[in-house]
Amino acid sequence: MDVLAKALGGLSLWAIPFLLAGIPAYAFARKVDVYSTFVEGAKEGLQVALRIAPYLVAILVAVGAFRGAGAMDRLSDGLGPILAPLGIPPEVLPVALVRPLSGSGSTGLLADLMKAEGPDSLAARIGAVMAGSTETTFYVLAVYFGAVGIRRYRHAIPAALAADLAGFAAAVAIVHFLWNG
Repeated sequence: MDVLAKALGGLSLWAIPFLLAGIPAYAFARKVDVYSTFVEGAKEGLQVALRIAPYLVAILVAVGAFRGAGAMDRLSDGLGPILAPLGIPPEVLPVALVRPLSGSGSTGLLADLMKAEGPDSLAARIGAVMAGSTETTFYVLAVYFGAVGIRRYRHAIPAALAADLAGFAAAVAIVHFLWNG
């Protein structure tokens, strides 16, 4: 096992330098104008960033207003008695609710949770596992679908939210199994 860990450590140490040198070398060998292709890709990336900026601003403002108005705290307090028998600390609810909207917002809430409860608390562990096993659903829909011009994504929302709910439930179950089981 120690040999495998050392091999993986060595592989991870050289993976990025290999990619940074290997991809341009491969393109050069295939007679691709690497610099022009890179500049063209950067130009397209900038255009996409400008197209998605309004969606990002809307999401960040909505999350900030919801949290700033105190609605997040009231919702957590109200749902606490329902969540406690399910093994879900009410403190993790804000992270679970913001995660589909904003990755950075949920990370900030997770950091606040870890400061308040401690990084080894049940709530912090559930929040961390949940953040790693769920997606920023509405961010993805707004940004990526908006970037390619998809306007009707009614089937994507329920499917993505069901996946988020499954990720949250799995995080709760796995954390309880690993640390409380």
